[in-house]
Amino acid sequence: MLLKRLPIETNFDFMALRKFCFGLSALMLIVSMILIPTRGLNLGIDFAGGTLVEISQPSDADISDIRGTLNDLGLKDLQVTSAKGTGTEARPIFVIRAATSADTVDTHALASDGENLDSLGEADLVVQTLMKNFPQGDAEKPDWEVLRKENVGPKVSGELLRSGVLALGVALVFMLIYIWFRFELQFSIGAVLALLHDVILTIGVFSLLQIDFNLTTIAALLTIIGYSMNDTVVVYDRVREELRKYKKMPLKQLINMSLNRTLTRTTLTSGTTLLALSAIYILGGEVLRGFSFALIWGIFVGTYSSIFVASALLLYTGLKRDAKPLPSAEKSFS
Repeated sequence: MLLKRLPIETNFDFMALRKFCFGLSALMLIVSMILIPTRGLNLGIDFAGGTLVEISQPSDADISDIRGTLNDLGLKDLQVTSAKGTGTEARPIFVIRAATSADTVDTHALASDGENLDSLGEADLVVQTLMKNFPQGDAEKPDWEVLRKENVGPKVSGELLRSGVLALGVALVFMLIYIWFRFELQFSIGAVLALLHDVILTIGVFSLLQIDFNLTTIAALLTIIGYSMNDTVVVYDRVREELRKYKKMPLKQLINMSLNRTLTRTTLTSGTTLLALSAIYILGGEVLRGFSFALIWGIFVGTYSSIFVASALLLYTGLKRDAKPLPSAEKSFS
């Protein structure tokens, strides 16, 4: 029913907006590249190192009680924030973060009756402190519970950051090679520039809003690269097909025709993906919020760049009009 209501044949002049869109993209890229080094990224413990503990809210405690209890430990850069839990019987949760080192934590503040806690990790120390000051009560139905507990050292976090940056670089290089072999070099230049555009703008938004930048964000960026490339390949494939049919049609008109003929597919794919991601963002809780936000933003930017950046760049990359058709599957295997 929905497909019948969507226009099958559209006739938008996308290329008439290319200069405006190039200017808009250039402005956003400049702002992003200024924000990233000056404002910085709100690195999660995956990259910055430290401690992360999530607990459901004890019934007789609020955020000030939790913060006051943990202040006695001497944790560095302690942050306690509240968030909404997930599920039908969701309870408020506390998210506890700290950049800690072993020599700053007062383990003796937890010791009682000769108990030695020196071997505990910092996340365990936080949990032990909370259990000491806020008893959990009945084991079958505890007053509160630990939902997440992580502790990452500075060496490991540095390796994870390098690995994440390397993964993004390798993905972009392989995308360049793929498009080069799948189409030709002129297509690959536009595709990779559009991907760089998407990645930089996404990182810029994370810097602007100071959303946690962690390993799940790297996973989201890699997903955005794949989604944007898939969208771009669909448009490029149609452009190449029309190039073989209309050898004398002006390139601007031909690209417009190709974009209009793939517009319904692009709209439906982006729309249905956004519906699922919006549900994850709203109902997925604090853990998935950064990941789902990155994907939602990436869908918008990726769809925009496929139409107004990657396609428009074909006008300036010296695209050949005499591209030879690829051999058919029957000829290839005969």
